[in-house]
Amino acid sequence: MSSPALREAEPSAGTARETAPGPGRRRRIAMVPTVTLLLGALYCLLPVAWVVIASTKSGAELFSTFTFWPGTGFADNVSDLNAYRDGVYWRWMGNSALYAVLGALLSTCVSAFSGYALAVYRFRGRETLFNVLLAGVLMPPVILAIPQYLLLAKADLTDSYLSVLLPQILSPYGVYLARIYAAAAVPADVVEAGRMDGAGEWRIFSRVALPMMVPGLVTVFLFQFVAIWNNFLLPYIMLSDDEKFPITLGLHTLLEQGANTPALYTLVITGAFLAVFPLVALFLVVQRFWSLDLLSGAVKS
Repeated sequence: MSSPALREAEPSAGTARETAPGPGRRRRIAMVPTVTLLLGALYCLLPVAWVVIASTKSGAELFSTFTFWPGTGFADNVSDLNAYRDGVYWRWMGNSALYAVLGALLSTCVSAFSGYALAVYRFRGRETLFNVLLAGVLMPPVILAIPQYLLLAKADLTDSYLSVLLPQILSPYGVYLARIYAAAAVPADVVEAGRMDGAGEWRIFSRVALPMMVPGLVTVFLFQFVAIWNNFLLPYIMLSDDEKFPITLGLHTLLEQGANTPALYTLVITGAFLAVFPLVALFLVVQRFWSLDLLSGAVKS
């Protein structure tokens, strides 16, 4: 004979079994994040797909055929783009590469030095300085563009390559990432061991800390490269000579001229399509580096 406590517990156990979701329901619930991510990917990739398909259409096909139906004019579009103003498009691409590569390298170096110093050294005002940098992360670039223009105009540097490069060197977000990564990847014991062995601070940073920070610095470089490559407002304010334009500003001028010359629309679309390739190539290279770094870390551990 079962006790009253067991008899009272039996219905509650049955109720729990009845209310527990079955395998089918759990599978449907687990599909919700996947479906949400797929919808987000579709939303982000749909404009890219339109650019890829539209770049294959001639001027007549662009306005007369179905939006996502490929055309037959890609080779002609590339040829016309090469011939436009003696190939000024490729000069714009070269300018963007100069701004993005050099600016991202300098910004990564500054972020590495600053992040390491903020993470390793203890000095008065360190947290205040770091909080000021965090405030810079929240500052919209449009607020800083006009003061930067006025400062560089005082130095007679506007309408020059330096006017686009110099404001990009200090990245508050890059310094923030470098500090967080240095604090996590560079143990204090390793730094102290280097000092006890007689190594100077520069030698400890360059030989010990910097190799440990490389994956984080690659991330900083990638973010800065993409930000500078896609930057439009700063070159728009700083530059007036179209020979110094980056690709974003150059395509913008083509788009404005397309209002009077519709044939230029195909050049804008084809140029936008070709401008994506450097970013895709950089991401693939960096992704391979991340994979190798994770594998090497797993082997070492």
